Amino acid sequence: MVNPSFDRISALGLDIGSKRIGVAGCDGTGLIATGLTTIERQSFEHDVAQIRDLVDERQVRILVVGLPYTMSGTLGFQAKQVQKFTRRLSHALQLPIEYVDERLTSFQAEQLLHAERLAPSRHKALIDRKAAAIILQQWLDEKRNARSQIKS
Repeated sequence: MVNPSFDRISALGLDIGSKRIGVAGCDGTGLIATGLTTIERQSFEHDVAQIRDLVDERQVRILVVGLPYTMSGTLGFQAKQVQKFTRRLSHALQLPIEYVDERLTSFQAEQLLHAERLAPSRHKALIDRKAAAIILQQWLDEKRNARSQIKS
């Protein structure tokens, strides 16, 4: 039986780098984020087309993007590049963007690879996917925690 008050969550998590974009999705309940794919960056138009295919296929309503703050908590050059790209992406796809602090997500992803006995240097695309899943999972957990605090 479907719960009529259930609000389906459809989000994509993005770990945007200069060479690749890691992409993650979530189940409709918003509990679990999983890595989907890694896009090899070629041009803005190519990147948008690849993301648009996933947006259409998964009926995405929001993009969750990791923002690479510096360790001191400021927005450095890379974070500003990510913001510039995502503003254009948001406009092209007509979707809202929410940012998540992505400090150390690539490190966490590399640690997951070590646990799986895989060499991070040979699996860069997998690191990007896993980092995107960590970013999206962090956002899902924050949303769920906020909803539970409202109810209590």
